[in-house]
Amino acid sequence: MPTLTPADRRLLEAAYEQAVKSLNEGGIPIGSALGAPDGSVIAAGHNMRVQSGDTTAHAEVACIRAAGRRRDWHKLTLASTLSPCIMCSGTAILHRIPRVIIGEHKTFMGAEDLMRSHGVELNLADDPRCIELMERFIRERPALWNEDIGIPEDAS
Repeated sequence: MPTLTPADRRLLEAAYEQAVKSLNEGGIPIGSALGAPDGSVIAAGHNMRVQSGDTTAHAEVACIRAAGRRRDWHKLTLASTLSPCIMCSGTAILHRIPRVIIGEHKTFMGAEDLMRSHGVELNLADDPRCIELMERFIRERPALWNEDIGIPEDAS
């Protein structure tokens, strides 16, 4: 697993701040940030499913929407506090984002194999703050978590 650069860590920090923002708004604590090759943060977003009622308002999608129209996606790095789900992985692939920093995948393993199969470089941080944030959320709001990951109400 590649080592995170200082720029990668700053990007993950911006994503983590977004996750905390979502939690403070009563939402699901997942954040994302998009970084330029020089290490600057271009855009950030957090999961807005609860706040907006939009089931597609995941952190990575919100972040990419915030970045607007661009022609340099193939040079950018996306950071997410949690392993991206299949929709968010597909969004990264669609935009040809070559690198994804993953805060953690202990609480949820997204579509990492799909991204790898499309040549996306994945960098797992195993960030203890990201893990603790999600573990606490899952423990305190299991029904909302199950809704977010698509587990039917009668299957849990």
